[in-house]
Amino acid sequence: MKRAVLDTNVMLASQKTASAQSPNAEIVRCWKVGEFTLIVTDDLLQEYAEKLIEKGIPLASRRALLRDLMLLGDQIPITFFHLRHYPVDPDDTPFLLAALNGNATHLVTYDQHLEDVGVFYPEFITCKPLVFLQDLRLAVQP
Repeated sequence: MKRAVLDTNVMLASQKTASAQSPNAEIVRCWKVGEFTLIVTDDLLQEYAEKLIEKGIPLASRRALLRDLMLLGDQIPITFFHLRHYPVDPDDTPFLLAALNGNATHLVTYDQHLEDVGVFYPEFITCKPLVFLQDLRLAVQP
């Protein structure tokens, strides 16, 4: 089964879209029905919560998403702190640590800097949401 870390920009886009056809909304739906495991850490939960507030996501939506993240996400501890290559933006470090510590298959992002640093981590694929959705769809085809 696929194991993914979702960058904050993907999580926010899933909440801000008005379209049920949005790739980001589809990723969150796929996670909620068990098509992949979503990896979360304390740092990621805090980042998601802060950005949801900052971007004006309604309180009820924030609470529902954070509740689902805590109940359905695979909340892992960060026990391994060494990175082979650090990202340009230090705010990206928790996502790399989550992917490494959580044995991720994918780190899903719109952040080009995070995608660029992904080449140093062959343990997982760093990709945009559409690529991740394609991988999910291939995994469920007979």
